[in-house]
Amino acid sequence: MTSYEPPTALPRALLEREDMKAAIVAHDFGTVFALARRDAGISYSKIAAECAIKPERVGALARGHGSVTTFEKITRIADALRIPGRMLGLAPREWETTSPLRRVLPAPAQATAANADGDNVQRREFFKATARAGLAVGLPQVTRPLTGRRVGSDFPQRLRERTARLRRLDDVLGGGDTYRVYLGEYQATKTFFRGAAYTEETGRALLSVLAEQAQQAGWAAFDGGMHDDATGLYEESRKAAVDAGDAALAGNALAFLAYQKINGDRRAGIQTAAQACQTAGPDAPPGVRALLHERLAWAYAVAGLADETERALDTAGTALAETGDEPQPDWAAWVDENELRIMTGRCWTELRRPLRAIPALETALTQYDDAHARDKSLYLSWLAESYVTAGEVEQAAAITGRALELCAGIASVRPRERLAPVLERLGEYRSVRAVADVLEKARSGA
Repeated sequence: MTSYEPPTALPRALLEREDMKAAIVAHDFGTVFALARRDAGISYSKIAAECAIKPERVGALARGHGSVTTFEKITRIADALRIPGRMLGLAPREWETTSPLRRVLPAPAQATAANADGDNVQRREFFKATARAGLAVGLPQVTRPLTGRRVGSDFPQRLRERTARLRRLDDVLGGGDTYRVYLGEYQATKTFFRGAAYTEETGRALLSVLAEQAQQAGWAAFDGGMHDDATGLYEESRKAAVDAGDAALAGNALAFLAYQKINGDRRAGIQTAAQACQTAGPDAPPGVRALLHERLAWAYAVAGLADETERALDTAGTALAETGDEPQPDWAAWVDENELRIMTGRCWTELRRPLRAIPALETALTQYDDAHARDKSLYLSWLAESYVTAGEVEQAAAITGRALELCAGIASVRPRERLAPVLERLGEYRSVRAVADVLEKARSGA
């Protein structure tokens, strides 16, 4: 806690003005700096010194050139200009506890509560705010050449690297927050692809990136409950991947489609998941083969086919053991031994085999950070379900309660959908105090 008042602190009246508030919410710090100098007499040199930004950079931002996107730099600006955290999607800053601005611009209740949970929640709120503003967090700008200009052979790789870094938003946010960002990237690349000039090889590479972006946008749509949009994007991704000659991405598009089909037509889901493995083929990177066979195992498990499930999981494990130091595509790089444990636990939960499911899930979840709130809440739901199946309803209730806490405020429909059947099964034991408490917690949304 500090009583230091920087010389760049924005006056309260300026902070409350609509043009300043709009600039802050959009993270348009160039406009913030320009308004601070024009209307509060705060020089660019003072802003530069307090924000640890070069003076020429401050001036360039004020003229509309460039942007500030990193978490660390934005928090530094918030502290230097005394911008309340809530206006930037941050938890309340340390100085707000003593600043008179806290009485005028109080943080909402949920932000104050989130602050008690530490940096993970704070960063999630920040990323959510930047995603809603359509900004890329910590990303270098990738300038797309003008229509009709020839594209260099290095451009697809730079675009793929940007896509990979944007994918990290999915680690902490739900599809409701990321869909607009991912869809915008896909649409921008699609428009650019139609108007630029390039060699045949570069064109195939651009199509491959386009397929990757469509899959990411489709996943966000699926996670946000927009299933028709997701299906359309997966189909577009598959076509682009086939045209690009990228068998691995084409297989992954099919795996996404299979994941959607499973809860409806299980036979169709299995067929599409098997087709995904065949399309990628035996020469696909090991991580890709592991991912696709995991998803095939899931399709078998949902259909109640235990032997087929175990064989697919074994195949995924064998592929994963081959990865070594060989680079894997970024979109499959998250598949590791712990992910395989999670999928193993999920599959045995679906097959009502708790003695096999619980150890796998508990081992995996001890290594899973709460920052990945959506995914951890989902995986906890399968652990809770296995405990219900095993008759350990108090433990199931405790785990369900934790899952409900983690998924609160996450813009994803899946955790609540996944917890619904678990809560329904727990309802049979409502006479147990722990169960009654978690059922009430679910009803109240607490």
